[in-house]
Amino acid sequence: MSGQSELINNLEWTATITNPIGKQKVAQQIAAMVKDGDILGVGSGSTVYLALLAIAERIKAEKLNVLAIPTSLEISMFLSKLRIPITSLFEHTPDWLFDGADEVDPKNSLIKGRGGAMFKEKLLIASSPLNYIIVDDTKIVDKIGTNFPIPIEVFPQALLHVEAELKKLGANSIVLRPAKGKDGPIITENNNLILDCRFDEVPDTMERDIKSITGVIESGLFIGYNLQILVATNN
Repeated sequence: MSGQSELINNLEWTATITNPIGKQKVAQQIAAMVKDGDILGVGSGSTVYLALLAIAERIKAEKLNVLAIPTSLEISMFLSKLRIPITSLFEHTPDWLFDGADEVDPKNSLIKGRGGAMFKEKLLIASSPLNYIIVDDTKIVDKIGTNFPIPIEVFPQALLHVEAELKKLGANSIVLRPAKGKDGPIITENNNLILDCRFDEVPDTMERDIKSITGVIESGLFIGYNLQILVATNN
């Protein structure tokens, strides 16, 4: 690959990386799992970014042939910067996936979607036979929904209908997620809106119940998926 854009070459991870020592350990663990010929599902978040740096070093040093299926535009650009070839679900399915999460409960149920990419993240997790979820100990909760609302991607014209139906499911707070770098609400990569919703209780049927509402594209609630949780600690 030649003539790579300066915009891509100059990309940096702008968010603060908390617990960098623990995350670096898990990132190295993920990188060590990569085998020649792997098709990787690549999620989002700072630990995923650190893992990509380590994977890129192995690819260069060992001349590995690896393809990646990214979950977001942001990760796609970092893959380009690191010269890790990108493919898609039109061409391949992942051999395994690594991703982050916002919350994990004792049953390995997750809340994801603070980055707004939960539709593609869920699609890749559902498509992958093996999924590693990387978190630090601040993301471990006794009850799902403790620290974060459940994000729900909504077709814009369905907004009021979805709001009414979520209230019927027991939502006690429904907030249209605002953007930080633009005026108005967040627009997802699918050109939809995000509602952040809180519930007093989240039963095992909640993911299915939310998805059954006409106008809901996807939620950031993950219940009953085949996941292995890797916890980044400083120990």
